[in-house]
Order: sequence, then C-alpha cells, then structure tokens
Amino acid sequence: MKPHSTTLARALRAFFAEHLPTVRGVSPHTVCSYRDAFTLLLRFLAEHSGLSVVRLDFKHVSPDQVIAFLEHLERQRGNSAATRNARLAAIHSFARFVATTSPEHLDLCQRIMAVPFKRARQRLVEYLESDEVAAILAAPQRTTLDGRRDHALLLTLFNTGARVQELLDLTPADLQLVRPFQVRLRGKGRKERFCPLWPRTAYSGRT
Repeated sequence: MKPHSTTLARALRAFFAEHLPTVRGVSPHTVCSYRDAFTLLLRFLAEHSGLSVVRLDFKHVSPDQVIAFLEHLERQRGNSAATRNARLAAIHSFARFVATTSPEHLDLCQRIMAVPFKRARQRLVEYLESDEVAAILAAPQRTTLDGRRDHALLLTLFNTGARVQELLDLTPADLQLVRPFQVRLRGKGRKERFCPLWPRTAYSGRT
C-alpha cells in the first residue's frame, strides 16, 4: 500500500522544491541551511512524539515544541545563540509560507512566528594593522606556483573585502584583468557587485 502523504510533508515539499528556489530565488546555500534546520527539527519532533518522521503532521508542531527544539540545540548540541536564531529564521520562513498557502493553519503559523529570536552576544570587530597585513601578504613563497596563487588570493581578499565563499565561487569570466581592472562578486541571496582591483592585484598571479 502506498504510504499517505501528510499535509506537513506536502507543504515542506512545496517550500523546498518551488517556493525557495523559484518564488524567492534564494541561493543554494540558503536552501541547504534551511534543509539542515528542518532535518534536525523533524528528528526532534519524531523522538518526542514517538512517531516516525514520515507520520509527522502539523498537529505535532507547536510553539512549545519549537521552543523546546531551540533549547535542545543550545543545551544538547552546544549551538550558539546565532545558530539557534538561524534555525528559527528557517522555521519562521516556512510558517509564513504555510500561512499564505494553507489558511486553515494560519493561527498555528502566527503563534510559531511569535517565537522570538534570542539576543546574541555581539562580537568585537577585530582588524589587522597595516604591518600585520603586509606580513601576511609577504608570507607565501612567490617563487612557486602555489605561492603565487596563495598571494593572489590573499591580496584579492584584502583588496575587495570579499567573503571567502565569494572568492571560492569566482570563475574566470568574473575577472576583468584589462583596464579598468575589476571582479564580479556574488554575495548572499545571489546579489552581485563589481569591485575595482588594484593593478598589483590584477598582476599578482602572473609570472
């Protein structure tokens, strides 16, 4: 007998297969982050309800269960408040989606969206002095191919202020190594920006 698909299962499928990538156009990284959040949530709900994950439905999700899940993340898994808030953001996003597509669950979604984020401790902004930056840039041995590569990567990070992931996502087509030198970076939410490159950055990988 073919297993019955629950309302929760159908909503999750539509959320991940259609809403996030097509309607909202979020990045694959965001989809993976939300997927990880719900993997943990569903396992938690299954364990505390005594049901298998495939039998879970909206009646097994409540604000109290969401709060218990968030406390579980911090106490049992050792997650930080920032990670806890990221998981809650995924749950809030799903609740907003369900509220607009399944009005019969509007009250539940409103109560879940009322679960507050936890105040996260702000980290001090740290920086390097100019001589420290110079020491880092001088560290790679530029007489070797690997050294020239490492120097070019470090110099590009310093030049553009790019995140490491943005640098990893670069393709040759993103680089303009003739004047005006520039690079196209893709940030969170697939937002693109162009950053000018110093001549020393543009020439850094050349022999």
